Amino acid sequence: MKRFGILVNKGKPKARVVLKELVLLLEERGVEVWLEPEIAQSIERPDLSLAVDRFPDVVEIVFVLGGDGTLLGVARRFADSDIPILGFNLGNLGFLSEAEPDSLSTAVDRILSGDYYIEERLMLDAEVVRDGKVLERSVALNDVGIAKGSFSRMITGTVYMDGVYLGTYSGDGLIVSTPTGSTAYSLSCGGPIVWPGVQCILLTPICPHTLTARPMVLPADSTLEIRVSATHRDLGVTIDGQLGYRLKVDDVIRVAKSRHFTPLIKWEERDFFEVVRKKLQGEQDEGERLEGRI
Repeated sequence: MKRFGILVNKGKPKARVVLKELVLLLEERGVEVWLEPEIAQSIERPDLSLAVDRFPDVVEIVFVLGGDGTLLGVARRFADSDIPILGFNLGNLGFLSEAEPDSLSTAVDRILSGDYYIEERLMLDAEVVRDGKVLERSVALNDVGIAKGSFSRMITGTVYMDGVYLGTYSGDGLIVSTPTGSTAYSLSCGGPIVWPGVQCILLTPICPHTLTARPMVLPADSTLEIRVSATHRDLGVTIDGQLGYRLKVDDVIRVAKSRHFTPLIKWEERDFFEVVRKKLQGEQDEGERLEGRI
């Protein structure tokens, strides 16, 4: 018997409808299903209740019903468990999700028949260091952002790679991202799109106050240390755009490749470049294009 866990962003309008249908499909196929207690109660299935902290010990695969933000949170939460994750897109972009709510039955059958592969996505370990002491630690799937507040003046980041001076960047901040995060905030700031299988770390300036500051692709096994300075106190660091910590002048943000990775379930026929074209460029599929020509 397979044992699947389902995590849901209950803020999505269709989340409970999709969840009920998914639970029904799985149970019809003899699958053991587990839900977080609050969600189980909301669909009147307390018998499926399981604390999320116990998921790594019980379930073999986690289904995530939500958008990219939901999946990012789940990836961080289960970073040390290596549980494969399949995202069902209930959001807008759905870049990380592989399945759609209108094809639940097909997705379930493909999982049960093993018609998928697992893509191991690089993650980042981030530390906030103050006066030589580590104050905060976190792990990120997309990126680590260092920035000023909305109405503050510039922030300056002095960057070292493995102890060697790399450069000083003044502007709105810096983004350190994974290849997965290359299509997120980094892309909006002019960073390159990187194929997920490439092992590297990206450094992307945010609105740099110089014409010579450009994004950089750095070795995955390197350690970056960024010392921040500014003439104001409105400084912060964010993890995947979801977790935030206040910074002080002369704090150091240390970022390196994590020993953890995110195992995402993917379909063989849905390649990365197709996702880029459809999600970021709005390209129609071949059938839609041909139909539009007739």
